[in-house]
Amino acid sequence: MELLRIVTAGSVDDGKSTLIGRLLYETKSLKDDQLEHIVEKSKSKGIDYIDFSLATDGLLTEREQGITIDISNIFFKTNQRRFIIADAPGHVEYTRNMVTGASNADTAIILIDARKGVLEQTQRHYNITQLLGINHLIFVINKMDLIDYNHEKFKGIKEDILQLTQKNENTLHLLPVSALKGDNITIQSKNTPWYNGPALLELIENIDLVPSNQQENILQVQWVIRPQLKSHHDYRGFAGKVNSGCFRVGDEITVFPSGLNSKIKQIDRYGKAVTLLYEGENGTLILEDDIDLSRGSSIIGTTAEEETQPSKQINATICWMQNQPLNTQSKYFLQQGTQQLQTKVTTIEGSPASFKLNDIGNISLRLSEPILSTPFKQNKNIGRFILIDPQTNNTAAVGFIR
Repeated sequence: MELLRIVTAGSVDDGKSTLIGRLLYETKSLKDDQLEHIVEKSKSKGIDYIDFSLATDGLLTEREQGITIDISNIFFKTNQRRFIIADAPGHVEYTRNMVTGASNADTAIILIDARKGVLEQTQRHYNITQLLGINHLIFVINKMDLIDYNHEKFKGIKEDILQLTQKNENTLHLLPVSALKGDNITIQSKNTPWYNGPALLELIENIDLVPSNQQENILQVQWVIRPQLKSHHDYRGFAGKVNSGCFRVGDEITVFPSGLNSKIKQIDRYGKAVTLLYEGENGTLILEDDIDLSRGSSIIGTTAEEETQPSKQINATICWMQNQPLNTQSKYFLQQGTQQLQTKVTTIEGSPASFKLNDIGNISLRLSEPILSTPFKQNKNIGRFILIDPQTNNTAAVGFIR
């Protein structure tokens, strides 16, 4: 069954938790004991309705305690499709979490409080979706019940969204909903007779996913397997996960960074020989030639060579992830998959002049060795990296090759 990855974003108290809880409830994804807990806790709060935001109670507890907020991944499914929702915190200070949570998403749901309209945080979240190349955007104007389902106010917010995105409304999805009341969540609401579009669940069930670029066949080596057993005396396999594309027995390949060529003799997966290895699958490639590879090397299908030119100079967009600001005089470690090497920031473009926690901007990097410099929007698995502070071993930034 097809999987859709969704990231939710919005300002504080826009109703993300209630929306997610409502989706879980309507798709019967809540267990009986979970639902009982939510009902009992709602009653204890003295309210006469089910507080679906309690379905994400663990994340709310973190917020109340004031500790570091991480992305909460929620799984559910319908007869049509499986879903993973990455619930990104709405606070400005957790922008970095939004970036990491959205990096794998196919679709973004951006919530807007109907009483407040488009805010600065809305623009920030929209800009992040564009940075990450998310193709499908759903703007959910929530809490319509609190403005009496006013069509004119909805149209005003809609115009602000179109102005913000500079896109035709046919390339976006804009829904008036009340997550609390259930309006336009699973079926069209009688409270919004002026809205003719699909309900939210119908929309996410039928969004067309962009197929992966099968031309870029790349596997980064994680481990060289040499059993040195009598039964596998000459066995030399290169294990890793297929970053993109697929590999078949008999495929001609090029090794990065050496540039040597060979052909795939055998593919093993979980101890069994297979003829094909798809994107996202782990396996071991055995080559026909005795070529020197190690962890961090890449095996590239010859059809991908033109798309994956190595470079020691890259331009990237980064989100700064640590309290200590970027120091252009310092060297950092750049990690791209299993490859790690030293790098130095040579240029910071425009504003900010330096980078502090949660800042996003463009930089140029000079590397000690070449890497596969495929842009992120062309290949998400190869086009991203992290910068590591060598003094603390902390992740200093997450980056996206431009």
